Amino acid sequence: MSLDPTYPSPPGVQVFFERRELDQLMRLYGRMVAAGEWRDYAIAGLSDKAVFCVFRRASEQPLYRIEKQPDLARRQGAWSVKGQGGMILRRGHELAQVLRLFEAKKFQVVE
Repeated sequence: MSLDPTYPSPPGVQVFFERRELDQLMRLYGRMVAAGEWRDYAIAGLSDKAVFCVFRRASEQPLYRIEKQPDLARRQGAWSVKGQGGMILRRGHELAQVLRLFEAKKFQVVE
């Protein structure tokens, strides 16, 4: 059965990531682990969305939640990145566009 992301999922069907989406998420995760930023992740497929959570430590709350909600594809976009407080940091129609949030340069205070 083919699921079109522009229409709501039928009852009883879980939303999950496609192979190319998982590939993009795991490449980002690998870069952030190599940089020492992230250490663990979790993936969940729910009835209305798929969630990829990243953690600094497994015992803590997730630093970021990357969510795919097909029901929002025609409105704000199916993809979003949420911070620790649940605040939406970026939303969009394409995963690559949303993941650019993590490519932004980090600034440090220099005395």
